[in-house]
Amino acid sequence: MRWMEKYRSHKMSADEAVKVIKSGDRVNVQPGCATPTALTDAMVRRSGELENVEVMHLLTMGKASYLDAKYEGIFRHLALFIGSNAREAVSEGRADAMPVFLSEVPKMFSDGTLPIDVCFIHVSPPDEHGFCSFGVDVSVTKAAADCAKHVIAQVNRLMPRTLGDSFIHVNKIDTFVTHDAPLFEMPQFVPDLNDEKNLVPLKIGENIVGLINDGDTLQMGIGTIPDAVLYHLREKNDLGVHSEMFSDGVVDLVEEGIITNDKKTINRGKMVAGFVLGTRKTFDFIENNPIVEFRPTEYVNDIKVIAEHDNMVAINSAIEVDITGQVCADSIGPNLYSGFGGQVDFIRGAARSRGGKPIIALPSTAKGDSISRIVSQLKPGAGVVTTRADVHWIVTEYGSVNLHGLSYRDRAREMIRIAHPDFREELESYAKEQKLI
Repeated sequence: MRWMEKYRSHKMSADEAVKVIKSGDRVNVQPGCATPTALTDAMVRRSGELENVEVMHLLTMGKASYLDAKYEGIFRHLALFIGSNAREAVSEGRADAMPVFLSEVPKMFSDGTLPIDVCFIHVSPPDEHGFCSFGVDVSVTKAAADCAKHVIAQVNRLMPRTLGDSFIHVNKIDTFVTHDAPLFEMPQFVPDLNDEKNLVPLKIGENIVGLINDGDTLQMGIGTIPDAVLYHLREKNDLGVHSEMFSDGVVDLVEEGIITNDKKTINRGKMVAGFVLGTRKTFDFIENNPIVEFRPTEYVNDIKVIAEHDNMVAINSAIEVDITGQVCADSIGPNLYSGFGGQVDFIRGAARSRGGKPIIALPSTAKGDSISRIVSQLKPGAGVVTTRADVHWIVTEYGSVNLHGLSYRDRAREMIRIAHPDFREELESYAKEQKLI
């Protein structure tokens, strides 16, 4: 088989492979639990030979040493979604961030808006037909690899072989670096009922579950609140999943027979996702599992595809929401914190779904109840990720409200109702001053 000859002849060390990178190149890195650190570390070891290399990716895991201040002028990061390892560099002006809907990223690769010189991917070993799997992260990675001038693959026997539109043939990869290493893991929130700090997300999760019916299809984002929702879903039946990502809690619900995907309108019987953020438990579950179908972001986050699911429930989070329904989810005031991700894709898709429910969920306060997250006005400089016209359901630990179809006056009243009691009087005074109520 000719592909075997290429695979053998194009194997090399990581240090040799990254010699293809030139000053001024843009390097795209596979994100999430698939972050190929064998390749990024080798790239950093070449720092003395390079300048003005742009390293582009969504949220990655690990240290990301190319973000260190000492490499300023050599490497500069372009964040399509800011991870915790990149916030300091972005806030100090040593890295850039781009506001972009996740669904639009693949097209930006293919139409030349964001051309890619070198693409780092992290894959399973080739099967008998020469296909490697992108494993735990297909998302925008498949499009990046399709469009890049040069593709370097970290081939890892610990990367699960996942099914769906999740493969790349050896012939489409230029260089192979065999490097077996455990994948990054992201443990889920496990509530301790004796810990008061867990009571708020658990109550929010309980309020959200009250909006979910048997047979609904779910999308859930990252974090404590989505994990708390999963914790409360044990009384539901025949749920489905169409989500940009899922984690360990979803695996538990499949194994308990709560998520069956039998009532989905499309892709019936399949959990469809773009990536997973979990632990080895999830990685083992998705290995060659026909119930899981990984698809690229341009499919998973397509508003039309999302809307084709009847009873689509999209659950996303926010940093703060004002009393008219404007949602800030990517910044704290002017300080960039994360990104748009797929929130708007799924909020709009669920809104167009027959029986769908777009949900924004957040705790009513922050910093030990000293700051309200239901606010009269968003902080100066804060960005609006989901507009007040897109918003439907808002949920806090104090209840839920559907703002869709409500006037500004009614919105203000309902938002004050689900705010923390300590801040309701202040919010009401502002609303009266502005003639909202």
